[in-house]
Amino acid sequence: MASAAIASSSSSFINQRRNDVGLSSFSPNTSFYLSNAKKKMVSKNIVSVMAPQSQRTPSTTGSVKTGMTMTEKILARASEKPQLSPGENVWVNVDILMTHDVCGPGSIGIFKKEFGQNAKVWDREKLVIIPDHYIFTKDERANRNVDILRDFCNEQNIKYFYDINDLGNFKANPDYKGVCHVALAQEGHCRPGEVLLGTDSHTCTAGAFGQFATGIGNTDAGFVLGTGKLLLKVPPTLRFVMDGEMPDYLLAKDLILQIIGEISVSGATYKSMEFVGSTVESLSMEERMTLCNMVVEAGGKNGVIPADATTYKYLEDKTSLPYEALYSDEKARFLSEYRFDISKLEPLVAKPHSPDNRALARECKDVKIDRVYIGSCTGGKTEDFLAAAKVFLASGKKVKVPTFLVPATQKVWMDVYSLPVPGSGGKTCSQIFEEAGCDTPASPSCGACLGGPKDTYARMNEAQVCVSTTNRNFPGRMGHKEGQIYLASPYTAAASALTGYVTDPREFLQ
Repeated sequence: MASAAIASSSSSFINQRRNDVGLSSFSPNTSFYLSNAKKKMVSKNIVSVMAPQSQRTPSTTGSVKTGMTMTEKILARASEKPQLSPGENVWVNVDILMTHDVCGPGSIGIFKKEFGQNAKVWDREKLVIIPDHYIFTKDERANRNVDILRDFCNEQNIKYFYDINDLGNFKANPDYKGVCHVALAQEGHCRPGEVLLGTDSHTCTAGAFGQFATGIGNTDAGFVLGTGKLLLKVPPTLRFVMDGEMPDYLLAKDLILQIIGEISVSGATYKSMEFVGSTVESLSMEERMTLCNMVVEAGGKNGVIPADATTYKYLEDKTSLPYEALYSDEKARFLSEYRFDISKLEPLVAKPHSPDNRALARECKDVKIDRVYIGSCTGGKTEDFLAAAKVFLASGKKVKVPTFLVPATQKVWMDVYSLPVPGSGGKTCSQIFEEAGCDTPASPSCGACLGGPKDTYARMNEAQVCVSTTNRNFPGRMGHKEGQIYLASPYTAAASALTGYVTDPREFLQ
């Protein structure tokens, strides 16, 4: 449901859904701004959302500085402006540009065409090139894409090129990482207050670190390669306040599916989505990455979470470069504010064929499935596999459908084989997955999330029903045009693997 529609129908919606604690009802609370310094008490009668308010005029005018949101502040600093407002177009200095094997060759081609065959990139240490999408395949054109990246990086002496030569054994490639969005974080390229652009729509994942991160096209990337700058329009900000203790059967994937279900896949079109509140503060960095990862599925320009002690702790051994976090002013102007009491939510799925086709997992218990896929930048991180292992461990049963596991990066793959699962007596994820009858964890990459060549591991080559921890469920997204994809958290995906039906994980976790 789009924002405008929510606002116009709020009165009837309140009475209609007040008692449905599984999804949402509007809070009568009309508080518009939050202070970063204050903790707000969660009203017991708030289940999820308050009706969006129309934009309020700033409290100060003229030459006096008005409050800015975090996104506005980051773009103001990057454009060397003292003040910015939504709708302004500014030239922004880019801190990091990331590209991969799908879009890299096109971006490089545009760069060479416009700047010259012998042109040099603006900064060889601010460009990160990560082959990850179509890697473990015999497709000659896919392999050629990686060759183009390698030739360019050698020519330009690019510092951060995470190459892969031996496709038969990814471990023989010490530089190879895997999925770009997870690798960017693990390798210390995500820093608060900076601007990170990437030729991939899910670049917004890095907003979890309190930076402006968004996806751009090949033409824009070609321009950035030559200049280190890009003309951007400042987006207005939607604020999502999530309070309440996170139930032990929910994960960040449930939170973002709830939000997309509320505002629709177009509800945040060219807007910044800022996530705050006690629930968000309690999330780990990987869970925050999941939250920001799917803002683009709501049409968002970027997602952002204020940096805090959790952020700084994660970055301690990742980067030695200086950075400065920025935060929204107390009187910043937000286009709308949505409020959620997370303690009242239930496990969710997004039914085919749209990420906003939200439903309770328990409402889909009669949906028979053919397979489960756990992986991608959204659901293939270390904590995602630990979560899935927790469900398998609690059940003590074997899966009833093929269950494919694709770690996002080489580091995640190592974690799957080395980290003990809490409460398992020292067993690792890989041991628990083997006992449950899952497929052996595959080589780290984007895998079947984007379909890929026909020989891509776990690609849907038949019209099957799949529960997946990925981010999109459009027709053909994971291969076959008639395949049906139910997006879910790792908890829900693992529970569904055990029953052969879409399953609420509380069946095994409580």
